[in-house]
Amino acid sequence: MVKLMSDLEENFKNLPFEEKIKIMDKMTEKQKRDAFDQVKYICKDYCGKCPSYEGTGETNLAFCSIGKSSLIKEEKGCLCGQCPISKQMSLRWVNYCTQGSALELSKAGK
Repeated sequence: MVKLMSDLEENFKNLPFEEKIKIMDKMTEKQKRDAFDQVKYICKDYCGKCPSYEGTGETNLAFCSIGKSSLIKEEKGCLCGQCPISKQMSLRWVNYCTQGSALELSKAGK
């Protein structure tokens, strides 16, 4: 059983973002909420300390999930590429706070 879980985790890690989203769509609403809470917790150290975020009055986090900020207008630097969520979810974009969520960017073919 441990080997099976290890194999599943390894397979998930190597999937592209679009495949990971398909798997996550099958999660229960509670599992999705719990996962998003974990993302927001991690984002405090990335979104929350980003030069583009600081001083804007923005209080939301996890723009890679929720999409553009209505308050952040200027890109002054980006910490998205350093965020562990980017690696975990195979994200390949940056500046989600001004560009849109990973799902939006993926659907736009960017």
